[in-house]
Amino acid sequence: MVPDPRAFLVSLFESAVDAADSLAAIRANLPARPRGRTVVIGAGKAASQMAAALESLWEGPLEGVVVDRHGPIATCRSIEILQSAHPVPDLAGIAASNRLFEAVKDLSEDDLVIALISGGGSSLLPAPAGTLSLDDEIAVNKALLASGAPISAMNVVRKQVSTIKGGRLARAAAPARVVSLIVSDVPGDNPALVASGPTVPDRSTPQDALNIIAEYRMDLPAQVLRHIEASTAPLPDDPAFAGNEVHVIASARVSLEAAAARARDFGIDAVILSDAIEGEARDIGRMHAAIAREVQSRNRPFAKPVVLLSGGETTVTIGGGSYGKGGRNSEFLLSFCLDIDGLDGIHALAADTDGIDGSENNAGAFADGGSAPRMRALGGDPRAYLAGHDAWSAFSLADDLFVPGPTGTNVNDFRAILIV
Repeated sequence: MVPDPRAFLVSLFESAVDAADSLAAIRANLPARPRGRTVVIGAGKAASQMAAALESLWEGPLEGVVVDRHGPIATCRSIEILQSAHPVPDLAGIAASNRLFEAVKDLSEDDLVIALISGGGSSLLPAPAGTLSLDDEIAVNKALLASGAPISAMNVVRKQVSTIKGGRLARAAAPARVVSLIVSDVPGDNPALVASGPTVPDRSTPQDALNIIAEYRMDLPAQVLRHIEASTAPLPDDPAFAGNEVHVIASARVSLEAAAARARDFGIDAVILSDAIEGEARDIGRMHAAIAREVQSRNRPFAKPVVLLSGGETTVTIGGGSYGKGGRNSEFLLSFCLDIDGLDGIHALAADTDGIDGSENNAGAFADGGSAPRMRALGGDPRAYLAGHDAWSAFSLADDLFVPGPTGTNVNDFRAILIV
């Protein structure tokens, strides 16, 4: 029996994060030194940690620039670290994108570019294409975030309005060889979708982007739609990418397997439901709750005690209404706790592996059968909080927020449900 369910769940989260540790992942994928220069570029919520890890491992001269979000970052000696905004782009991101292009300018075939890419890079690297402005790119970003579209669909749209995404940064580095080391935060681990693939092209088209915009009823400025209709993006068989390498060095799958192994160290069986779950956060929360209730009451389809693990990236569709504070993991868990209301023996943690869920400083929250009753006892209405997309306020009221701080990695959502 687990003596402290919350401490147990936190230990699983920490094992998942440790499995995505930048130092170990980069060490296992370190490229050979080139005859010429070694230039480091990168962007994402793990960019500064990855840069510091690479710098500690690299033997020889190193230069370059990476972009992380505003807030605490790792420090480097020879790699410049810039900061910009997430999840809504800012002017600092424009300057950062320009610096990345400067870093790969005038390279030769003897030079090596190491690209350190992780989730969050899409917002950190605004680079409006054609006659579009930063305001246009912000409008696209806000529409995407409110649409409920999965991250894979969002990034198909983003690359069509950018001069840096969709492989364009790698193309600018040619004829230098580009080795991309990627920490994946997308279900399925398609490297071209992480941070909208600044160094990894794919075959999605402008029409694919327009279809996504129509499917999710996004209201975008007319000039954005006109630009997408006429846009082009490099394809994977472009000669500029010949000889480049792409390595996914950390992912949700590996992290969930590490959490499962940690659970078994405690003598608790672990089941990984999936590392690629997508869908509306509140719906996925209800689905997880239904499985937990079945295990708790009927000891099927898994025998208790057991911990259910899952990853991926859910979405929260805001629509045209008002909304409060929180993120997709908190919203998932608020929906989950309403469906286990009053039940004993079920304890859950849902958190973003980067340490920040949505708009506030929490990674996610804890929940059990007493969460909803505690909220009501303190004067809150958990269903009203859920309807108003205000999960942070609900869990703050119940003192159930999980605040580990930024982790320096990002392999997306982590969900652990203990049933005893």
